[in-house]
Amino acid sequence: MPQKQKPKSWTELKQAGNECFKTGQYGDATGLYTQAIKELEKSSKKNPEDLAVLYSNRAASYLKDGNCAECVKDCDTSLELFPFMVKSLLRRAAAYEALERYRHAYIDYKTALQIDCNIAAAHDGTNRMTKALTEADGPSWREKLPPIPTVPLSVRERLAQQAAGSSPQPNPAAALQNGIKRADKPAVSDKDTKKAQALKEEGNGLVKKGEFKKAIEKYTQSLKHNPGEVTTYTNRALCYLSVKQYREAVRDCSEALRMDGGNVKALYRRAQAHKELKDTKACVEDLNSLLKMEPKNTAALKLLQEAQKKK
Repeated sequence: MPQKQKPKSWTELKQAGNECFKTGQYGDATGLYTQAIKELEKSSKKNPEDLAVLYSNRAASYLKDGNCAECVKDCDTSLELFPFMVKSLLRRAAAYEALERYRHAYIDYKTALQIDCNIAAAHDGTNRMTKALTEADGPSWREKLPPIPTVPLSVRERLAQQAAGSSPQPNPAAALQNGIKRADKPAVSDKDTKKAQALKEEGNGLVKKGEFKKAIEKYTQSLKHNPGEVTTYTNRALCYLSVKQYREAVRDCSEALRMDGGNVKALYRRAQAHKELKDTKACVEDLNSLLKMEPKNTAALKLLQEAQKKK
């Protein structure tokens, strides 16, 4: 009697799935990843990260086949097993984008950028989502977003090290610099987030009364509790413009744009500050970047005309 063939190990099934994926056989790849998941789940040595990778790989196959709903489900499972896995965030973002769930896609792209700010696909996705959400919800679209999760420092460092070790960086020096730049910002607790929000709202109230210097103090205190809140920087920049502290306004807008490259308010306010500092070239560059995202932004078009007259 012929000997019964042993089932392939999950690693062999995964490898076979990878080969099918590379040659465009996405349906076959999906089947092999499904078998690999079953084998690994039966194993006594199952590792959450290995399982997360298999779900993420199957999600990629679903995405290539246009099955975006299943892709989202697999990415959800992958991220539950191993939070903040960049590939799963990017695959889910792409699926959400295809399903026209632009707010969710924006959040996943932005979360991925917290882990590695050099991911071109995440920058491009953020810019596309910014444009789509502006068209759908108007200038106040950010107010309708669910909260963007803060990636803990320990996670960012570990994932950055893994990424550096497993795949080539387009610019290793820049990646290292950005890693260091982010490392001085601690993970934000719920308590700090609430305190930061309360102080920010106090600042917003002072702005409405025209008390810009007091508002600056509130925003500064808020940022001590949550240094990763983009809108606090753009709000403080507005105050700096109002009290003619233009260099400080440029600094705050630049910090906001480091975290959110498609932030229209930061681009516009930095352009205003550059104009006041008589740096026409920088002013025009910021306005051109803004107008690529919002070609009909009347305030930006008007400021651009004023800046170009001074050339």
